[in-house]
Parts: sequence; C-alpha cells; structure tokens
Amino acid sequence: MKFADLHLHTQFSDGTFSPTELVQHAVQHGLSAIALTDHDTVEGCLEAARACKAAGLEFISGTELTAEFNDTEVHLLGYFLDTRNERLLAEITKFQTVRQQRIYEMVARINEAGVPLAVESVFALANCKSPGRPHVARALQKAGMVKHLDDAFDRYLKRGRVAWVPKARMSAIDSIELIHQAGGLAVMAHPGLNRTDEIIPGLVAAGLDGIECFHTKHTSAMAERYLGLADQYHLLVTGGSDCHGFSKAKPLIGSVKLPYEHVEKMTAKVNARRHASQATAAAVQP
Repeated sequence: MKFADLHLHTQFSDGTFSPTELVQHAVQHGLSAIALTDHDTVEGCLEAARACKAAGLEFISGTELTAEFNDTEVHLLGYFLDTRNERLLAEITKFQTVRQQRIYEMVARINEAGVPLAVESVFALANCKSPGRPHVARALQKAGMVKHLDDAFDRYLKRGRVAWVPKARMSAIDSIELIHQAGGLAVMAHPGLNRTDEIIPGLVAAGLDGIECFHTKHTSAMAERYLGLADQYHLLVTGGSDCHGFSKAKPLIGSVKLPYEHVEKMTAKVNARRHASQATAAAVQP
C-alpha cells in the first residue's frame, strides 16, 4: 500500500527540519506523498517540491491558518494551494507581521517577570518569517533559563501563564474562502485537540472540504468519531503526524500514515473544482 503524511512543519515556521531534510525522513519512512503545512507561510514549498521530485515523492503545497468561528479557535489546513497567488501571499504576510509582534510582546512579559531573555536571540534562532511560541521556548532553553521546552511552556508560555499572548485570528469563513480562491482545499486540523465539534456544521456550510481524522494525538476512538462525521457531512478524510522535527521531543513523521486513496480523492475534488471554474470562466467570455 501507499501512504501519505499531510501535516508537516519545517524551519520556515516552528519545525526544526529543512524541507529537504523532511523529505529525506519521508523517504526513510516509506511515504509516497507529503504535504507541507507550515504556519502562515508557503515559503518552504518550492524547496520541498524540488526535493520530492528528486526523491520520487508526490508533493502537495499547503499551509496552516489560525482562524475563529463563533469566537472559537480553529486551525485550517489549506492543500493544493497556488503558492504564487497574490491575495494568499498578501494575507499571510499580514499574519507574519502579527506573529513577529507577538514575539516582542511575549519576550517583554518574560522580561517583566525577571527573566533577561533577549528578543534578538529568539529571532536569530527562529530565522523565519513566521516565528511562534516554540521559538521562544527554544531560546529560553538555549540560554539556560529553563531545563527543557515543556518547562518553558509550563512556566511562561501556556494559556494563562505570564507570557501568554493570544494569536491573531481571521474568521474561518474568510479563511476557507481565501484557500478556495487560491485553488485549494480547506480542511479542519486536529479537531480532537480543539474539542469544538459543535462548530463543524457551520464550517461545512461555509465550504469546508475535509477533516483531519488521523493525527498523532487522536485516539482510535477520536479517529472513528471523525470518520463518522466525515461520512455524515460528505467531507474528505485527511491525516498527518503534525511533525515539528525535534521541536517537540522526537520527530513524529512516520507515526501517522494516511492511506493513499484519500490523497486520490482530494486530488479528484480539487481537479473537478478547477475544471468547473474554468468552464464557468469560459462561459462568460464575450
């Protein structure tokens, strides 16, 4: 059988692998297809696509957006994106700027708590346009201010802790529309982590294409529940490890293997949508 991992992160957001290194790990785990879903960026997609082509793997361009629906946070994965789409690039650039400002705010709060972490050390370590809390945690650990990454989150970075700063979020409806206009499919990420199943019908009404049924932190019961919901709402089924390299203990790539048949269904849907769009555009030509 062929398998895929459709939820992966690299150094272009909060992972530790380069896109090329990620592809090397995918090959070692016998994967046939992968998707790169860095937070608020598609910067790593070109390198990943080239590495996949050289390795004989299928590549799906993607990103992960933080959104909200009825004041509830939801993460949306965009797949098969046109990484040169001007509107997509403009929107994620806005979120990258907000992410960078969030780092300043978190470090300022850590400093106010008496910990002399230099914000420059966080940006130097991150070395990307989409920095996040894991970069602050790593900088704290590197400076010897915490013992390990979990310690950094427990003491400073978790919700309710001194350096917690909420993420900026666009509406889920706008996020889904943004993904669609960039030629992609919109999928709800790790619903078992968010525990907000009540918003799924509203997301479906807004055009949600799929749901991530298989995830590293989903139990078998969770996977079965979301497979049932996918069937009920006629949603595509996706899955991935949510690998961040060595950012979160050991690399997770290879721990979740999505049967390739689901990739084929995703490809069929995105192709059908594009053909329908082209047909509509041709019909309105004078």
